[in-house]
Amino acid sequence: MATQDADCCYQAVLTRDSRFDGVFFVGVASTGIYCRTVCHARTPQRKNCTFYPSAAAAEQAGFRPCLLCRPELAPGHARIDAAGRLAAAVARRIEAGTFVEQRFETLAQELGVSPRHLRRVVRQEFGVAPIQLLQTHRLLLAKQLLTDTTLSIVDVAYASGFGSLRRFNRLFQERYRLQPTQLRKKKSAVGQDCIVSEVAYRPPLDWQALLSYLAGRAIAAVETVEANRYCRTVHIGQQRGWLSVEPANNRAALKVAISVSLVPVLLSVLSQVKALFDLAAEPQQIAAHLGAMAQQQPGLRVPGAFDSFEIAVRTIIGQQISVKAATTLMGRFVESFGEPMSTPSAQLTRLTPTAERVAQVKVSAIASLGIVEKRAKTIIALSQAIANQTLSLVPGGATEKTVSQLQTIPGIGPWTAQYIAMRVLADPDAFPYSDLGIRQALGETSPQRILAIAAPWQPWRSYAVMHLWKSLERKPVSDAVPVQSARATA
Repeated sequence: MATQDADCCYQAVLTRDSRFDGVFFVGVASTGIYCRTVCHARTPQRKNCTFYPSAAAAEQAGFRPCLLCRPELAPGHARIDAAGRLAAAVARRIEAGTFVEQRFETLAQELGVSPRHLRRVVRQEFGVAPIQLLQTHRLLLAKQLLTDTTLSIVDVAYASGFGSLRRFNRLFQERYRLQPTQLRKKKSAVGQDCIVSEVAYRPPLDWQALLSYLAGRAIAAVETVEANRYCRTVHIGQQRGWLSVEPANNRAALKVAISVSLVPVLLSVLSQVKALFDLAAEPQQIAAHLGAMAQQQPGLRVPGAFDSFEIAVRTIIGQQISVKAATTLMGRFVESFGEPMSTPSAQLTRLTPTAERVAQVKVSAIASLGIVEKRAKTIIALSQAIANQTLSLVPGGATEKTVSQLQTIPGIGPWTAQYIAMRVLADPDAFPYSDLGIRQALGETSPQRILAIAAPWQPWRSYAVMHLWKSLERKPVSDAVPVQSARATA
């Protein structure tokens, strides 16, 4: 953190400003620990404070994580500048458990930069090298699991991404000067069918708006929204299971219950939950930029994707039809090609089919479900591109390249590609300008004029889209866009 920013950082610490929670951390020389800006411990004196752009940088400087504010629970930081987005792409891979140091050159190539440049921007943004960022993320997740769950020490080590219990124990003791068992608050449970974790966000978060959006598009047998909770089936690699998400009591966090069968892929599960609910967003910054548009609902988020392929297929099926019709067709699609499974909920009985499975399906089999043959062909072409690894729908990657690749698939035009960029690629500036809902909200039909109107909203046009769609819901029924014509329904 630049020296000239130090006084501003300290002011955020004095006021416990949640806008900066996870954006930077404060190291306290008098205690040897580092904290979040929202920590409720006694405020340290300015002379004892130094500021770091990441938890990893604070630990590299010799500080240990605070046991009160728990830095492992801090929300992520959504960067929007070019260098920041590259660094954030690396952080996403680390968070999802898919980062491999030995394949760093491949990742750099995927992002369209040299490995040297990518390492430089990671250090510039986070204050440490990628491998140090990786180690800190694993250790902090382990700390969280040790504190909040009944998993054995061995399970915690492997769930956090460590390939060796010995290495985990050594790093934990070196970095935190604690034995892992010292963080245990509960005895190991026998027969427990799930673990519970928390993921934080910066308020405000319009949970009801998120839940309403997902409920209207919930896929039968895969997803349900019950009262104030979102539930779904999950398959990642060879692991199968389920999860539920609901607000935590009196905290800016979501409580995530995850079946124990998913512990081996816990990193990916938590990362995908954060993506689905857009938890890295900085809502006050976004609302300030969008101005009057965001005044009524400043906590509005862009719903992401727990399963990238699932949302991409749902988007194709939803082209030019209503939400209800698209949801019905997607339910049939899952019923026909999805793998059956058992969960504690009688409503969750199927997994979304994988790209590899759908790539082998005949066009006639998909068309027989009531899906237009042209779209059936598009779904298979998309599936084959993903299965053949010629297309990757990974959030935080090279969005422009991926959007261009999507549009080479027959049946995928700008609207579909931009909607996928919004929800699957987590691009904060995606803008499906041809959407009929956007046209209705703006009272414009000219693409050129719509793009000109939207120009001041950059780099947050995805959030502007959500506000535009919401504005239609607030209009009198007689003024609202007919459901069947709103391509925003996907």
